[in-house]
Amino acid sequence: MKAIVIYDTKFGNTEKIANSLAAGINEMGYDVDVIYVENIQLDKITEYDLVAIGGPTHGFGISAPIRKFIKRMEQVDLRNKKAFAFDTKSKGGIWGSAAKGIEKRLSKMGMEIVKPSASAIVLGLKGPLQEGSGAMFRQIGAELASA
Repeated sequence: MKAIVIYDTKFGNTEKIANSLAAGINEMGYDVDVIYVENIQLDKITEYDLVAIGGPTHGFGISAPIRKFIKRMEQVDLRNKKAFAFDTKSKGGIWGSAAKGIEKRLSKMGMEIVKPSASAIVLGLKGPLQEGSGAMFRQIGAELASA
């Protein structure tokens, strides 16, 4: 089984969460690639059984690089591939969620959402991540691989 974790990051927080997620997936026996969104080759995405996509919440929603990538993904038949969406965002409900928007778009493409989207909380504008975020996403990764 192969998994890919695709992420966008501004201050490095989402990259840390992507790596924690990948570690949990890997612990369950998956081969995992963690790739920054601007470095992914679109034609390679069909090689993966599980696709996790995440980024920081910008302007109450999805960051521009992730939005552009998902738009390009629509050209590829990914129906029935397993998918998961995640994000990083500031504490409090007024900031929106990139993960919910990502999940909606992945589902619309016919991908199977194996676990509801999840968010990691960033304290302050640039971080750090809320304590325990890495462990939480490592556990989510293990759950994704078991699904």
